[in-house]
Amino acid sequence: MTLRIDIGGLPSERLLFAASPLAELTAMLHVLAEPGHHPQLADWAADVWAALSPELAERLREAEFLWRSSQADFLIPARPRPTLAEELDDVDRIDDERYVTAALVITCGGSRAHLAVPSPLTDAEARERALDLAQARGPRQEAFAERLLTDPAAVRARVRRTLEQCAEAFFDAAWAGVAVRLATDLRLKNDLLRHQGVAAALASVSGAVTLTPDGDCIVVDKLQDKATSAQGTGVTFVPSVFGRPHLAVVHAPGWQPVVQYPVAEPSPSEPVPLETVTLRLEALAHPVRLRLLRTLARGPHTTGELAHAWELSPPEVSRHLAVLRRAGLLTARRHGRYIRHTLNVPDLTALGTDLLAAVLR
Repeated sequence: MTLRIDIGGLPSERLLFAASPLAELTAMLHVLAEPGHHPQLADWAADVWAALSPELAERLREAEFLWRSSQADFLIPARPRPTLAEELDDVDRIDDERYVTAALVITCGGSRAHLAVPSPLTDAEARERALDLAQARGPRQEAFAERLLTDPAAVRARVRRTLEQCAEAFFDAAWAGVAVRLATDLRLKNDLLRHQGVAAALASVSGAVTLTPDGDCIVVDKLQDKATSAQGTGVTFVPSVFGRPHLAVVHAPGWQPVVQYPVAEPSPSEPVPLETVTLRLEALAHPVRLRLLRTLARGPHTTGELAHAWELSPPEVSRHLAVLRRAGLLTARRHGRYIRHTLNVPDLTALGTDLLAAVLR
């Protein structure tokens, strides 16, 4: 499963690496809404919540659908500005149709196609469908969607004021603390783009972001099958300190593709590809293979020893061992006449973490 961005024929200067105050604020709001995704920031989130005024805390809860499970597209700008105020001005210039559709997709959990045509702002049936979707998500979502469809201008103004209050309450201080890391990361990315090309720059973004051999497509290893095009627009890459472990991508039709990626840690670990995680889960889904792993956990064994232990035929054991080897869960080494199979304990131990990283990515 991948998300593909068509960049065929796009000049390298249309790939922009830039920091965005609004995107980083959105990442912080996601941390506050889902601290379990970010255990390394749990103390920061607890301190922020404790210091918030009751009014701002309630405002964040009433609009958290815009950044909780995923981020509304207008909150990750394709053209980052130096200040949060400038980026909020750009959001204000988005027409109601695009703003409301983007907000409803996140709030209601529906698809853009179902919510955008016809418009729920002007079509009664589309409005009812949007409200039904929001109601299924909960009373807060329903109330937010109702207000958004009834008076989008008022909701937009309230959301902006909420974000401005966040700047005063915690964002300005946090932004000052991460600005140097973001600037350092951007210098590296832009140097790579200028001197070594697109593939090298993408490789430094994340092991989950690659360029196809023909150079026509950026492939993002995510738990979805989607495609979009950067033709006529370009692609923006926005670094984030607070966004780890997420790799957020704006890919909806009508929006310029944007990739918000986590700034690398001092000793980053390479993300395990989704294909590898899938292979390992499929390998473990068979009861016979689990029995073989149980024996191998006690030490190396030959095919014949495993067949005898579980009263299976050697060819059947060989087939199951081949599946486990392809998944990277076993290694095989020859010792004289015998081939002994050994359990790859570190990769098996890390499977839960790798699965969570793939899902959150």
